[in-house]
Amino acid sequence: MTTAEMFNSHPSETRLDRELLTRTVDALLSCAQACTVCADACLSGEEQDARMGECIRTDLNCADICATTARVLSRHTGDNAEVARAQLEACVQACRSCGDECERHADHHEHCRICAEACRTCEQACRDLLATMP
Repeated sequence: MTTAEMFNSHPSETRLDRELLTRTVDALLSCAQACTVCADACLSGEEQDARMGECIRTDLNCADICATTARVLSRHTGDNAEVARAQLEACVQACRSCGDECERHADHHEHCRICAEACRTCEQACRDLLATMP
C-alpha cells in the first residue's frame, strides 16, 4: 500500500493536486520518522548534554507536528482549507527550526545531518502545497 494508492482509491475529491498532496504526505511521514529516530539517537549518544537537549525537543516537536499534518491532509471528506493551511504553516516553522538545530550538530552526528535534510525536504513540500491552495 502506498499513499498514492490510498488517495486514488478515495471516493471523495479534494481541491488539492493529488500528486502534490501525495508527495507532501510522504515527505511529512518521512520527516516524522527521521525526527523520531534522531531524538532517540541523541538520547543514546555519548554526548548527552545540554546541547543535545534542544535538538531532542525540536526533533520531538517536529515529529509530532509532521505526523499530525499528514493526518489532517489525508482527510478529504469535508476538508477545511483554513485548518489545513494553518497546519501546513505550523509545519513549515517546525521543520525550519528542527532543520536549523540539527544542522548545528550535523558535523558530529550523521543522524542529525539526515534529519536536517528530511526537514528541509518536508519544509519545501509544505511550501509547495501551500502555494497551490485556494
